[in-house]
Amino acid sequence: MSIRARFETVEQTPSRLAPQVVSANGRRHYIEVRHRIHQTLLDRVDLGRLQKLGQDQIGEELKALVEQLMIEEEVALNDQERRNLVRDIRWEMLGLGPLEPLLADASVSDILVNTYRQIYVERRGRLELTDVSFSDEAHLMKIIDKIVSRVGRRVDESSPMVDARLPDGSRVNAIIPPLAVDGAIMSIRRFSVVPLKMDDLLGYKTLTEPMAQTLAALSKAKINLIISGGTGSGKTTLLNILSAGIPASERIITIEDAAELQLQQPHVVRLETRPPNIENRGEVTQRVLVRNALRMRPDRIILGEVRGAEAFDMLQAMNTGHEGSMATIHANTPRDALSRLENMIGMAAMSLTPKAVRQQIASAITVIVQTARLMDGKRRITAIQEITGMEGETITSQEIFGFRQTGLGSDGVVEGHFAASGVRPAFQDRLRSFGLQLPDEFFDPSRRFA
Repeated sequence: MSIRARFETVEQTPSRLAPQVVSANGRRHYIEVRHRIHQTLLDRVDLGRLQKLGQDQIGEELKALVEQLMIEEEVALNDQERRNLVRDIRWEMLGLGPLEPLLADASVSDILVNTYRQIYVERRGRLELTDVSFSDEAHLMKIIDKIVSRVGRRVDESSPMVDARLPDGSRVNAIIPPLAVDGAIMSIRRFSVVPLKMDDLLGYKTLTEPMAQTLAALSKAKINLIISGGTGSGKTTLLNILSAGIPASERIITIEDAAELQLQQPHVVRLETRPPNIENRGEVTQRVLVRNALRMRPDRIILGEVRGAEAFDMLQAMNTGHEGSMATIHANTPRDALSRLENMIGMAAMSLTPKAVRQQIASAITVIVQTARLMDGKRRITAIQEITGMEGETITSQEIFGFRQTGLGSDGVVEGHFAASGVRPAFQDRLRSFGLQLPDEFFDPSRRFA
């Protein structure tokens, strides 16, 4: 029996509102009609059965059900509004409501919901206010609950902050009252359905060909590296791209707070942290997962982001045979990244002296790649630095490639160029042992790339 047939056999319930004629141009009336019909459908339709149908069948079933309800309630809408009503109700019942057109827009990289009244998006590095909104606070909360429940998480007054993810890997963060004063807030960090590749970064002028070949060689030669950068600077995207250089024969274990990496290798084990339950029990941290990963026979360990005591265990892994491991960290410069790592390790190993901590860092990490989102919204790899060792109690490093900003154009576009520092990296010996050779002209400081 079809959903429509079952719907028709249900005892007809009285309409919530008296029949009325809705103005074709009245958005407020349209929203009221949509809300009323949606609620009636939820009461009468078996949603689980509906979801088992194909996409075309769902569209036909919903169209027939909505039209039947409009006849019952004597609602007058034009053809375009009828199509919009079917589409909107389908989004509400099977998707994420008003967010669906934004999620379908490939040019949108971030969706920022500032209470139910206001939604911003980021396109090409710049924020834009949209004309999309939720009906009310309850409508927004319903969508948040739908997102977090899919990944076994919850959000309520006792746990008003949550990290989650969408099926495509996009990262979601939500915070609700009482912590959010004006109403529920949600942000969605989008990820491409088709992951970006190094050629895409070259096309966007995020880096140069010598830098791209150097990074690809570092990945193949199992050199430990950290990707450093600010929020939205492209750290995770770059980590995904660098992971493409890992041979398919290696066993990779990824550890993240919210799984978002999109590795393409066949042998990948994905681990995700778990927050505490309502009784404040059952939490599983990144540090616990790193320790457990060491017992899972990994060739490489990839941390989505280092932000706490797990930094110590990550360095131990890098120093004990898990070469080629990678991680990201929030920092504005490579030197800041080293300082943050030192502070994080201090959280886990209070008995170590500062010199001992720095020795661990210098021994474990070979390269720091610095990313940045510039004033014009464009993302650049602003530095590739090599850790060369220790001098006294200081970690020494040398820049291999960098981006030099020279000014800001009248159109707001950042002006500058990429260039090598002229230093030949010490890791070239390691590259040769893997059969990899970088041309000497890559490191010529006189060559500049816009």
